[in-house]
Amino acid sequence: MSDAVRGEAFQELPVMPLREVVMFPRSIMPLFVGREASIKAIEAAQASHSKQIFLVAQREPDLEKPDAADLCAVGVVSKVLQMLRLPDGTIKVLFEGLHRACWSDLRVAEHSAVVRVYALQESESRPDEREALTRATHEALEEYGKSNKKIPQEAILSILALHDPGPLADAIVPHLKVDYRKKQDVLERADVTERLELAYELLQGEVALASVEKRIKNRVKVQMERNQREYYLNEQIKAINKEMGREDDPQAEVQELEQKLKGRDMPEEARQKALSEVKKLRCMPPSAAEYTVVRNYVDWILDLPWNDLKQIDIDIEKARAILDGDHYGLEKPKERILEYLAVQKLSHGLKGPILCFVGPPGVGKTSLAKSVAKATGRDFVRLSLGGVRDEAEIRGHRRTYVGALPGKIIQSLKRVKFNNPLFCLDEVDKMTSDYRGDPASALLEVLDPEQNHAFMDHYLDLEYDLSRVFFITTANSLHTIPVPLLDRMEIIELNSYLETEKRHIARHFLLPRQIAEHGLREGNMRVSENALLEIIRSYTHEAGVRNLEREIAALCRKTAIRLVEENDPEKCVSISRQSLASFLGVKKYRHEEREDEPQVGVCAGLAYNQRGGEILLVETSLMSGSGHVVITGQLGEVMTESAKAALSYVRSRAEVLGLDPRFYRKVDIHVHVPAGATPKDGPSAGITLATSITSALLGIPVRNDVAMTGEISLRGRVLPIGGLREKLLAARRSGIKKVIMPKDNEKDLKEVPDEVLKDLKIVFVEHVDDVLPHALDASPEAIFSGRSEARPICRSLRSGHDNGEKSQPAQ
Repeated sequence: MSDAVRGEAFQELPVMPLREVVMFPRSIMPLFVGREASIKAIEAAQASHSKQIFLVAQREPDLEKPDAADLCAVGVVSKVLQMLRLPDGTIKVLFEGLHRACWSDLRVAEHSAVVRVYALQESESRPDEREALTRATHEALEEYGKSNKKIPQEAILSILALHDPGPLADAIVPHLKVDYRKKQDVLERADVTERLELAYELLQGEVALASVEKRIKNRVKVQMERNQREYYLNEQIKAINKEMGREDDPQAEVQELEQKLKGRDMPEEARQKALSEVKKLRCMPPSAAEYTVVRNYVDWILDLPWNDLKQIDIDIEKARAILDGDHYGLEKPKERILEYLAVQKLSHGLKGPILCFVGPPGVGKTSLAKSVAKATGRDFVRLSLGGVRDEAEIRGHRRTYVGALPGKIIQSLKRVKFNNPLFCLDEVDKMTSDYRGDPASALLEVLDPEQNHAFMDHYLDLEYDLSRVFFITTANSLHTIPVPLLDRMEIIELNSYLETEKRHIARHFLLPRQIAEHGLREGNMRVSENALLEIIRSYTHEAGVRNLEREIAALCRKTAIRLVEENDPEKCVSISRQSLASFLGVKKYRHEEREDEPQVGVCAGLAYNQRGGEILLVETSLMSGSGHVVITGQLGEVMTESAKAALSYVRSRAEVLGLDPRFYRKVDIHVHVPAGATPKDGPSAGITLATSITSALLGIPVRNDVAMTGEISLRGRVLPIGGLREKLLAARRSGIKKVIMPKDNEKDLKEVPDEVLKDLKIVFVEHVDDVLPHALDASPEAIFSGRSEARPICRSLRSGHDNGEKSQPAQ
């Protein structure tokens, strides 16, 4: 309540609380009164108070017997004009508001509750705004009267005749359909300017609301007319179709769905769920929006291959022939697949395992999965997960969403019509997650043989059995696959192809296929073995054979254009290593070759990446200086640490090698690994770095026909490495005769083909001291010239012991 001034004089009047109603001065209002206390108050007013009564709103309308704290601070002194008793015991009373007043001292008298009532004095804070505010209120009232036909025109005209702010506001507010609390707020304003301003604000809100209501009513009316018209036309169409013998009755369609569901081979839970949805269809008109949603859901349940299994006859010899015919090499993966098929044949339906093919791009992971499907007689389904970041792609959307669909798993099963296909989940390592969920976590249920018999799709909201599906996933790397998902899969690694394997694949697979695709005959093109090898080495640099096939396709195109230009379809084009440049242009790649002669500080190492093996030359140069060590060649953190470990080892063996123990104070050492633009990392160049630094410090050249690989420890131990096949192939390609490698890798030679080991001498070592005599072009005595005089460095720290003097205790 604003700052109001109450008069000194008071009168005692019976009080009647009002529920959700606010009385205003100078207004006449009929009310139905049913509470016993209120009826007694009216009777007391008529009997003892000249028909005057105090009407005040109660704060909470649910209270049956409000006390003083439950009544508003301001009410209206009113007069009972007329009272009529109704047969049900209630009375209808006509009240006239006299003036606003505040109250105090609520007490219960003989017949009713009585309060002291004080008249409120009105004030006007901004008289200069009176005219503008009154005029604006009149205009808003006229607009409100046009949109609200329930207010009589005479009432509007009588209100428009008022120009005083207080009476004008009191006359307008009772006609507004606003909350009683807002009306009470207007009643409590003693400042007439504020009161009219608040009344104007409420009036404007009602005007805006009335215009929106009108717009909605018009829209609904138009829609109803359209629906009635459509319904009438649909009924006519039905009648015409019936006369012409056409059956397009929705009820007949629903009955057909019921018959299909009852005859379908599916779990009982799914059948009952679908039948309950069909019952909903019976109660819906086909034009309803929900009808299409329910009908689509029933169709999905009907179309899924719940218990439909394709007959699978597993023949191991036939499967082996298919795998060998489609893929050259890959012996380990093919052997594991045949083992799985053999166990499945004996157990008549083995659950799992889930296979995961991991390897670099282009080595045949997806095509191998396709061959497995062909060998087992299953339907092949490929689902690419690269870039998928929404969980709903796997589990589907709930039916509450507009346009909801099941996930890709259920969609694919509907497409193949059988519940035991081979599912290839491609690029499982390239899924991401964001605010829409984590699809990798959703796959945990799909790829777990203990859980996927009850896979729950959000759209179906039914358990679906995926245990008969043969899942194969593919990935380029295991690092980005979450550990829980990785734990559910059996990893089968597909290594990069060797040059010998690529040459065989190109000759027997790629070349015939490209010749056929380009419309050539077998006799139109002859490619020599050296030309194929040159394409593999100088025009491709990859783990797989995709680019190799592209280069062979380029040869076919060049051949085709020559045949067309010379108009001789029978011509044979011979392609040799010398003529290759005229077909494919200049060489795209070059491989590092060994040095022509032994060099001081230059040592050949062996490196490996996903695209194969490479020879890696390490160069060390000495300069006069003060012990600075520079390591360049865009080396990674691990390789930089290997270089530091190698240098520390050389320094620790300085006296054994015949070097001045303080040699590092006199020279700066620069270690460089070409090519500088290619990033390099890994620990396997440790012994190569140590040999290069030792050669530079001793001035003894490194043999140019020796290459090496192995991690180095601070004690000089040579630790095992990976990528042995690829590294040995790179050494053979570069003309290396002797390869030095860790003793612990001797067991891995069984996996290297004999063709790669041909002409290579393998030396296994356990310590760097074993490496240097094989690598440096000098005798062991010349290399370890200081071995007889060397002593552990810790002895030089104990000077008292060396001088024969007793060391003094610390003071």
